[in-house]
Amino acid sequence: MKKIATLILAIVSVMLFAWGTPARAYTEQQELVDKAMISVEKITAREDIKNYVKKYLKNAKGVLVIPALLKAGFFVGGEGGTGVLLAKGQGGQWSYPAFYTMGAASIGVQFGGQVSETMLIIMTSKGLNSIIDNKVTLGGELNVAVGPFGVGVKGETTTNLGPDIITYSVGKGAFLGGGLEGAVIEKRDKLNRDYYKDTAVTPQGIVLEGRYRNPKADRLRDALADVKY
Repeated sequence: MKKIATLILAIVSVMLFAWGTPARAYTEQQELVDKAMISVEKITAREDIKNYVKKYLKNAKGVLVIPALLKAGFFVGGEGGTGVLLAKGQGGQWSYPAFYTMGAASIGVQFGGQVSETMLIIMTSKGLNSIIDNKVTLGGELNVAVGPFGVGVKGETTTNLGPDIITYSVGKGAFLGGGLEGAVIEKRDKLNRDYYKDTAVTPQGIVLEGRYRNPKADRLRDALADVKY
């Protein structure tokens, strides 16, 4: 399944490039960072999920934000997209972002396509370290659950629910749930190298050790820090 997911991810990545190629003189990395900031602001402002999202973010170890997760299918389907991973340190300060990609494959009668903004809220150290260290499969190495939702919910939930990751996805004005069982997450080394101008850069060095920084990502970090719990 991992091999199929990797193949689908490559196909979806090409589709995403064609879908969202910017007209501005933007690097791919900076566009992802800026769009991730917009996704954070949008998801944390939605009436039907914001209280839950904020409650989980308060206790999160990290977050992976994918501004455009494309799901497409013609009998054999798949979904995939590139996003940014940040970890929360002492005092609630968020790290600089590392670039990751996620893809999944499925087989069955399916047609059409859909783009969603997706947030994976990482609730455990195991979840964060596994993503940083390895190529991992959601539902395999890591437990993943769709976050609860509902208008009027006050967010009075605990984080002792078991999942390593809680997911939220929204698209075209609707909450889509975000079931991502079987999705593979892996680092994007070239994007990380180019963004931080260092051939030796690693996700661990960016996210956990704080050895790399790019001021152009401060707006994204501030957007997460500004989330009021």
